[in-house]
Amino acid sequence: MKKSLPPLTWFRAFEAAARHLSFTAAGEEIGLTQSAVSQQVKSLETRLRAALFTRHARGLSLTDEGRKLLPQVGAALGVLSAATDTFDTGPSENLLTIASSVSVAQWIIAPNLAEFRKRHPNIRVRLLSAVWPDEFSSARADVEIRFGSEKQVGRNARLLTPNQLIALKSPSLKGGVSDLPLIEAVGTSSGWKEWSAKVEPVPEPQIFADSYGVALHFAAHGNGIALVSELLIKHAINSGVLERAHPATVESNEGYYLSSNEENEFARQFQGWLLEQLPRQ
Repeated sequence: MKKSLPPLTWFRAFEAAARHLSFTAAGEEIGLTQSAVSQQVKSLETRLRAALFTRHARGLSLTDEGRKLLPQVGAALGVLSAATDTFDTGPSENLLTIASSVSVAQWIIAPNLAEFRKRHPNIRVRLLSAVWPDEFSSARADVEIRFGSEKQVGRNARLLTPNQLIALKSPSLKGGVSDLPLIEAVGTSSGWKEWSAKVEPVPEPQIFADSYGVALHFAAHGNGIALVSELLIKHAINSGVLERAHPATVESNEGYYLSSNEENEFARQFQGWLLEQLPRQ
């Protein structure tokens, strides 16, 4: 039986790091933190049982194994990119294209989209969930909602607020942050470690998710307490799916950033509607 392939994200992290010879620069390109890129490359090295980089104090260099792998990975990513570009997106009349972080699409847009469609029945909506910066670029969207640091998301992007991190759990769970399993969103530089330093000591997280949206989903199903962006919580709280597990908050070093084509009337209408859906500070 053939072994399953490593995740595509590991290969993208490796390819970007190999071009830049820097985990930091690779992270800025593909929209991840330096530590997340480093961890994904390390996971790929463990899977392949080969060191792909030599780590130096001020950068990286490719090993022989890394130099051997790089052209094959680069070619494969190029083929995938070309393949996706061949698809026709369909008629564009009255079509608003939105490229959004999956978490925002799941916890803000989806629960409220029917109200937007009722208000603007003439607008057809195409929603693209995107993570990597080049996915946003290729989408040619009218509205973009990206997750990352201010440096990662690029110019002319507006930070959506509130942007504190708060602890949430299912109402069915009894207990608090000291005795329930903690859910951590990886790939961010703020989390339960920050909570331990600034609020109160807590145990190590037991469950790890690749986004705030997935962490919220785990928490909603009673798996523990998720520490997530306050931006996402309005629908979950109002519907009774989740509740605050602690009154404290901590600062977030990353956030959700909005940019839109101001010349597009549909984009302006969607932007105004979206801001109405966010929690009030």
